[in-house]
Amino acid sequence: ARRFRLPDGSEREFEIKDEGPTAVVVALTPEQRVVLVREFRPGVEEELLELPGGLVGDGEEPAAAAARELLEETGYRGEIAALGSMVDCAYSTRIRHVFAATGCERVAEPTAEDAQLGVVLVSLDEFRELLRGGRCTDVGPGYLALDRLGLLSD
Repeated sequence: ARRFRLPDGSEREFEIKDEGPTAVVVALTPEQRVVLVREFRPGVEEELLELPGGLVGDGEEPAAAAARELLEETGYRGEIAALGSMVDCAYSTRIRHVFAATGCERVAEPTAEDAQLGVVLVSLDEFRELLRGGRCTDVGPGYLALDRLGLLSD
């Protein structure tokens, strides 16, 4: 817990999650399909479709982490471009670095082991519906990527 002085002068204690940065990737194939990962998530006790991504290692550049996570989790590789960064949660120190990977091609088998259940390709329309549907943990990065790429609407 950490104590803070608020703008009105009062003091209050908050529980803060001390977490490192992550990199998350909106990966697009040449056919404009979005590369997603199906994973079991224990908090909601179900499988979710999520963007590839993960922790940025000590001394690792976020772009390198994005490319590494994309390859490990999906077996895809593409041209990586930084799109911006965002806070993860109001009670966390984590910053999420958002990237696009374009022209993605499958070059290997996924090697990530975690709770991963498979790679799924969806159309841009399906991806937009996923973001709107309330069952995706990557709404912020997905929205930021689609906005920066001019793909929010068809």
